[in-house]
Amino acid sequence: MDTIFALATAHGKAGVAVIRVSGPSAHAACKALCGDIPQPRKASLRLLKDQDGVRLDEALVLTFADRHSFTGEEVVEFQLHGSTAVVAAVLRVLGSLEGLRQAEPGEFTRRALENGRLDLAQVEGLADLIEAETEAQRRQALRVLSGDLGKRAEQWRRDLIRAAALLEATIDFADEEVPTDVSPEVTELVDRTVDSLQREVDGTKAAERVRTGFEVAIVGAPNVGKSTLLNALAGREAAITSEYAGTTRDVIEVRMDLGGLPVTLLDTAGLRETQDKIEEIGIARARQRASLADLRVFLIEGGQHPDFAPEPEDIVLRAKADTLEDKGDAISGLSGEGVTNLIERITQVLVGRASNIGVATRERHRLAMQRAVQNLQVAREYVLIGENVTDLAAEEVRSAIRALDSLVGRIDVENVLDEIFASFCLGK
Repeated sequence: MDTIFALATAHGKAGVAVIRVSGPSAHAACKALCGDIPQPRKASLRLLKDQDGVRLDEALVLTFADRHSFTGEEVVEFQLHGSTAVVAAVLRVLGSLEGLRQAEPGEFTRRALENGRLDLAQVEGLADLIEAETEAQRRQALRVLSGDLGKRAEQWRRDLIRAAALLEATIDFADEEVPTDVSPEVTELVDRTVDSLQREVDGTKAAERVRTGFEVAIVGAPNVGKSTLLNALAGREAAITSEYAGTTRDVIEVRMDLGGLPVTLLDTAGLRETQDKIEEIGIARARQRASLADLRVFLIEGGQHPDFAPEPEDIVLRAKADTLEDKGDAISGLSGEGVTNLIERITQVLVGRASNIGVATRERHRLAMQRAVQNLQVAREYVLIGENVTDLAAEEVRSAIRALDSLVGRIDVENVLDEIFASFCLGK
């Protein structure tokens, strides 16, 4: 396998830049630049020189032995001064060494997967951690990166392997008298696994929302103050406001952090009948996005009613509180009345939903677990029918095991690897 290298920190000027080298020739590359190989896992100050003895930089050098590094290979990290010229010079020298080449995006992490240092779910957790913008995203990504999903999958797998072994023993000894009936133990193992899997499946939607962000749509008639409220929530002029109805023609999005959760606020076109074709398109988009949003904030004025039925946790408020004497359940983006309370209500609803998340965070995870649940439900039916279909029950259990193996990357994942690693930067 080639030895790869790349800049592991961001490009541009910085106080420190880190270049990572991984592969069978990593320590040899370290010796070529430093003159020796520092003791593993102990940062040492070294003078880096090129093949002609010309000084490149003075750097902290950290080495890792084979099977004791992030990638599972020999690894060296050069912690340089963050000058673009210094980084370029060291990369140029590394590229001139025999057996070394520039790493591709995500290649260090891919080697960690191939060498058994991470499972596929942990790789996805690492990608999420790099992209995390809020506290909830950070915590969730760390749970996945720490291997929580893999540990649960391993427990499910052990139980199902036991169930399959019991069923297959019945098949193997079909012509002999089997001393015990295995069906009670098999059904107990299957039921326990199905219950655990179903809880994870049910929590996947909320977990995926924590990863990608919740959407909250502001909905109401034209000129009711939706754009003004969006600007008040965002703390900036994100949407154009005017006294003319129909100013907002498209969906305007503002990203926020509420209670550590990523939230996208949507300002939608005013809902009304119109002959204006462009406004009509905007209204259609408003209805669609509002229906798909996780939460809706309805603004109503006078004797109006919401244009379509609010869902149980949706928030209905009277608009333009600054013009009302009775300010109960009213809000004004212009004066700020009720804005703080609205933020608290939105946060409370979304935090409540996020409290039910599991460790599975992606649609791929949900589909794999759902397949396993379906296989196990069929297997249970076969077990209850009796020994004539034991072979079918065993095959359904084996199918469930394969579905769980794909969850953590043991099988059938080549089609998702390229997509996952394409999101990684060079040096990771």
